[in-house]
Amino acid sequence: MKDWQSEMQAEFERAGQARTRGNEGQARVCARRAAGIATREYFTRRGERIRTPSAYDLLNRLAEEQSLSAELRQSARYLTLRVNEEFKLPVNVDLVAEARKLCDELLK
Repeated sequence: MKDWQSEMQAEFERAGQARTRGNEGQARVCARRAAGIATREYFTRRGERIRTPSAYDLLNRLAEEQSLSAELRQSARYLTLRVNEEFKLPVNVDLVAEARKLCDELLK
């Protein structure tokens, strides 16, 4: 099995490829998975037990982490937003960029 860094990078590459093909929905999914990988590593480094394989659950947990900046908690919240009936986010935000920011900050 690949290490978490390779997996995270592969998700960002898939996000870029999906966006190039015009598949923004798939790009968002890949961004969330990449952020989930970084979040799992963040909690692991802190010695916290991870009981869920779900990136969505991990990001929701991260959004409640008071030790993080408000900006990073907001990035985590953006990454857990649900799309509407037209498969659009309720806010104008680039989830790939938010995921990259989150990953960079969490893994410093």
